[in-house]
Amino acid sequence: MAEKEGGIVRKGHDEGMKMASSLLEEFQLPLGLLPFADVTEVGFVRSTGYIWIVQKKKIEHNFKMISKLVSYDTEITGYIDKKRIKKLKGVKAKELMLWPPVSEIIEDDPPTGKIHFKSLAGITKTFPVEAFAAGQ
Repeated sequence: MAEKEGGIVRKGHDEGMKMASSLLEEFQLPLGLLPFADVTEVGFVRSTGYIWIVQKKKIEHNFKMISKLVSYDTEITGYIDKKRIKKLKGVKAKELMLWPPVSEIIEDDPPTGKIHFKSLAGITKTFPVEAFAAGQ
């Protein structure tokens, strides 16, 4: 896969989660944004911002503060930059009876305490950043 060329790769859950957390911190995104289980690989290509996360099985996580159920596939990919992840694949948020894919996540810069989730269908949902703090 061309996107992965020149990438830094961490294998295993502990090493992968350390790397994912450090990338979220470096790019000023909430640490609880990507709550994973049984991560097998995390990779990052600094020159392009391409990131990938592989986990053993698909998981669903309920962000209690905003009552939002989110599904994370076995492979999540995207391009990370300061306060944003674009061209995101592998993440879906439940809206009524549908599961539209989340294609972009943007935190306001300068900070307003809000984070925005965009779908390919053109729907944007805005939530408080604290809803995605680690452990939520």
